[in-house]
Amino acid sequence: MLATIRNAWKVDEIRKKLIFMAFIVLIYRLGNAVTVPYVDTAMLGAYFQELNNTVLGLINTMSGSALERASIFALSIQPYINASIIMQLLTIAIPALERMRKEGGEEGKKKIEKITRYSTVAIAALQGYAYYTLISRGDEGGFSMLLPGAEGFLPALVIVATFMTGSALLMWMGEQITEFGIGNGISVILFVSIVARFPTEIGHMVTQTIANPSNWWIYLLMLIGALAIVVLIVIVQNSERRIPVQYSKRVVGRKMYGGQSTHLPMKVNMSGVLPVIFAQSIASIPATIVVFVPRWRDGWLMQVLDTNTIPYMVLYFLLIVFFSYFYSTVQFNPVEIANNLKKNGGFIPGFRAGKPTSEFIQKVLTKITLFGAIYLAIVAISPIIVSAVSPVAAAAGISMGGTSIIIVVSVALETIKQLESQLLMRHYKGFLE
Repeated sequence: MLATIRNAWKVDEIRKKLIFMAFIVLIYRLGNAVTVPYVDTAMLGAYFQELNNTVLGLINTMSGSALERASIFALSIQPYINASIIMQLLTIAIPALERMRKEGGEEGKKKIEKITRYSTVAIAALQGYAYYTLISRGDEGGFSMLLPGAEGFLPALVIVATFMTGSALLMWMGEQITEFGIGNGISVILFVSIVARFPTEIGHMVTQTIANPSNWWIYLLMLIGALAIVVLIVIVQNSERRIPVQYSKRVVGRKMYGGQSTHLPMKVNMSGVLPVIFAQSIASIPATIVVFVPRWRDGWLMQVLDTNTIPYMVLYFLLIVFFSYFYSTVQFNPVEIANNLKKNGGFIPGFRAGKPTSEFIQKVLTKITLFGAIYLAIVAISPIIVSAVSPVAAAAGISMGGTSIIIVVSVALETIKQLESQLLMRHYKGFLE
């Protein structure tokens, strides 16, 4: 990894992309430190200390602690993620949107992206108002986390508009990274948000260890478990099923083509980290709504939907499996692959070209997608189970660890692969020139 980054830095074009990414990330981190007006951030930070293992604690982790600071980027990229999920599901459910995506070409893609952007702004406005409601009303007791004299319509409008604008700006910054940087911009921003909390989390763990020296072995096991999860993620992310493909010989003019053997690679975790991100966003929506309504916060609904409950774990597990199959279906079309093989004179040994080949590829795709989905679900849910069982692990906030580690490691691996591919393209381009 370090060698790839060092080699990439030597290439002028890639170095400019890396510097551009670093500049966008710097703006994002500076924005995370700029708070909205009229909010008592000290009181809000103390309030969030009690919500470490709740849904708001999870959202706060994904925003890089921006939520507890009430910064301009407090909503993070959650509105954009939710809008993307809604649009992708509607694309399948509504024939007109599906035709726009498949037959509209680049113009159809731009229209869908435009609708997604408008949906992001609308969702950000709703979430911004919900967050303002939490800040202004607090718990059932009715205490406010606004500064004295900040009540009224104008302060509310400024706070909600700032949250909404910050979310829209963050969406734009992610798109700029995707277009002019390296990797997926939204994933990179989420990666930076989680990594930014690592020093705080490590410091908290050290403080807990000093305060309770008898529990040192539990924290050691947690560290070993985290390293084991990292190793597992790296192994599975790089694993693939290779289906042998044989190309028949054919004569074109006086030359003979084909006859070589190759393989069709199918990654075990084809959809990457997206199922975890989307599943976490969807699974937290009901509990987030409950949290933002003070009179519901201590009711039975919150107890059922909180992040350490069995219903939440079951819902989270099923959503990860669903989105894994959803993205593998979107990204990999067995019928199209079989038709391309047939047109180029290729075949899978033991299967006739056409429908038998597509059925075999679909069967293999179903099996490896199931394995990849279960792997993602287990890695994401295991820390939640440990946190629910162990009070020490719950105090350390380990329930957030599985999702965070998957996102961080997966995004790092994908970014490095894109760096390697751009280095390879640069090498070939220089060779051809």
